[in-house]
Amino acid sequence: MVELRDFTLVDGRLLAAWIAGPVELWTWSGADFSWPLDERQLAEYAAESATPLRRSWMAIDAASDQAVGHASVRFDADRASGRIGRVLVAPEARSKGVGAAMLTSVLATAFGELGLERVELGVWTDNSRAIRLYEGLGFVCDRVLRDVEQFAGTSWSAMQMSLPRSAWGAGAVSG
Repeated sequence: MVELRDFTLVDGRLLAAWIAGPVELWTWSGADFSWPLDERQLAEYAAESATPLRRSWMAIDAASDQAVGHASVRFDADRASGRIGRVLVAPEARSKGVGAAMLTSVLATAFGELGLERVELGVWTDNSRAIRLYEGLGFVCDRVLRDVEQFAGTSWSAMQMSLPRSAWGAGAVSG
């Protein structure tokens, strides 16, 4: 079980330590950040996370009180929908169900406290583990953007996925 705690600049060093190199940073954030992830970028991200534009959280393992993950939701202009992004599980917590638990908490917050009607996300098409996780939570593919970015000599395609409140409330989620 995980609990969400608001992300602050103090969490930035831990978050940066979970990202091993430029490709992992790209996988996590696309072109939003540059390698190496430094204090200035983290300060800007923490500041944005404290505005009405975005909510960002650290996932805390309830048993150990240790941070085990991170996720954020960026809101559209009328706050009817949001976009999950910057999902990252601590290396030592991977393959232990933390991602599903964290995102279940994020979705409960998004559809509950935040009152969103729809949640969207984008995932690189080669990230099959993440795609399976999102599908297990009820997300469906809306479209695939082929060769949308170039990075590290590779062409990257992105899958755009969404989950309406009605599907969440209808029990599409297991977990």
